[in-house]
Amino acid sequence: MGDRDAPRIAVAVVTMGNRPDEMDALLESVAKQDLAPTRIVIVGNGCPLPDYAARLALPGEVTLLEVDENLGCPGGRNVALARLREFGDVDIVVELDDDGLLVDADVLSRVAHHFAADPRLGIVGFRIADEHGETQRRHVPRLGAADPLRGGHVTGFLGGGHAFRTSMLDQIGDWPAAFFFAHEEIDMAWRAVDAGWRILYAPELLLQHPKTSPARHAIYYRVNARNRVWLVRRRLPLPLIPLHLGVWMAVTVLRNRSRPAALRAWFGGFAEGLREPAGERRPMRWTTVWRLTRLGRPPVV
Repeated sequence: MGDRDAPRIAVAVVTMGNRPDEMDALLESVAKQDLAPTRIVIVGNGCPLPDYAARLALPGEVTLLEVDENLGCPGGRNVALARLREFGDVDIVVELDDDGLLVDADVLSRVAHHFAADPRLGIVGFRIADEHGETQRRHVPRLGAADPLRGGHVTGFLGGGHAFRTSMLDQIGDWPAAFFFAHEEIDMAWRAVDAGWRILYAPELLLQHPKTSPARHAIYYRVNARNRVWLVRRRLPLPLIPLHLGVWMAVTVLRNRSRPAALRAWFGGFAEGLREPAGERRPMRWTTVWRLTRLGRPPVV
């Protein structure tokens, strides 16, 4: 990061324009940070954007980008990353859900500290908790009944609140836009670990976020299965592909055995994932498989 005392940070937010109050609150919480971001990039994912810079007292340079159609979370984030790459003046990108909230004023300065302390740190994951301080099990990046307050190096991160080192992105590439929704974080995490970067779960970095279920999205079961198949076709060594898919097929059937409509959608997506092109195949090394296993999550579960 050169000789600067602190890395230059950009904040990127993708919105569909359907949470105006939450979006205003999020941006106000960014404006209150004790380390001001160099840039704020907001992407309207198939929606027009109000002039946030005029409405709110935002720090740094504010860039508004509107795309004609909803590109999904990964596609919208790639739009922001592409513009930031054109600017070329940030070291860290913090990506936040538009209905999140930075409760503490020192989140960005803590992010900067983590990256400055470890030159091989590529990703920092935030802790997500609702307004009562509760973290849903699916938001803890560890297997088992993990303590959401225990930080450390992990194998994944949370899409709702995280930070990337831009030099890592230059090496491993951007989000898998074709995924649209579901498992894009795993694809990014596996690529990062395979390239020798570390992922830190930092629970002191709190993003307040309403309690939700991913199944609230009508496309959830189909794209969940399709993207899982695409994920392993892209990233796993061949012997691990049937093992991974077999484990998750069994888990899905057990979890949804009383919901036949969900299972039909899931198996339809599974077939789609086998039938449709998955994108570039770049399987991880076996040393990466071992590294993920040592970190507590072998890439078959």
